[in-house]
Amino acid sequence: MSILQSVHNSFVSIHKEGYPFIVAFFVISLILGWIWSPLFWCGLVLTVWCIYFFRDPDRVIPLNPNWVISPADGRISFVESCVPPEELGLGKDEMVRISIFMDVFSCHINRIPISGTVESIVYHPGRFTNAEFDKASQFNERNGMVIESKQGRIAIVQIAGMFARRIVCWSKENDAVTTGERFGLIRFGSRLDIYIPTEMKLRVAVGQTAIAGETVLGSFDDKSSTTDFRYD
Repeated sequence: MSILQSVHNSFVSIHKEGYPFIVAFFVISLILGWIWSPLFWCGLVLTVWCIYFFRDPDRVIPLNPNWVISPADGRISFVESCVPPEELGLGKDEMVRISIFMDVFSCHINRIPISGTVESIVYHPGRFTNAEFDKASQFNERNGMVIESKQGRIAIVQIAGMFARRIVCWSKENDAVTTGERFGLIRFGSRLDIYIPTEMKLRVAVGQTAIAGETVLGSFDDKSSTTDFRYD
């Protein structure tokens, strides 16, 4: 490995979605500094935070087909059985909903929880209330994705928060997706709900910190283990 490669691998990459915001924050810093020099440093702190917000670190992704992996970084705020939102088309049977709250310091890159095919993507306009509230899953702006896997259908719902006014989803209907693949992000604080079958064995609890692409949320086979990983 060359010295340049070593240096490159030592830094976390920044996702291209963040470039316009980083440039805008820095330009504002210069303008504020021209008005009053101490304001430049305040703006520079916000610019550094913006760079940190849009970081896109590689993850060590377990490749067990029986595992559902966390699609987001953050704190698990709800784990409960409920009927999925009607727009997802998953019927009236209850599924287990795991809610992951991403604050403004979390990495906001979202990842695919299990390999399969994207069956549908449904955008639902709505409010911008605090994403930590339980009712945010019903009233806030959101984007839902249903994945048909070998083990059944699983849904992911990106939910906008008070400051998150833009949900980004790169996946399209009928796309073949793999565990840990990047599929979207939500800007500046948000929540992600994942709906999994009730027969799955849960591996997480409320209050636990989840890492996108790495934390195992549940398993279809409680005895399964894996030695295969992908670094991405």
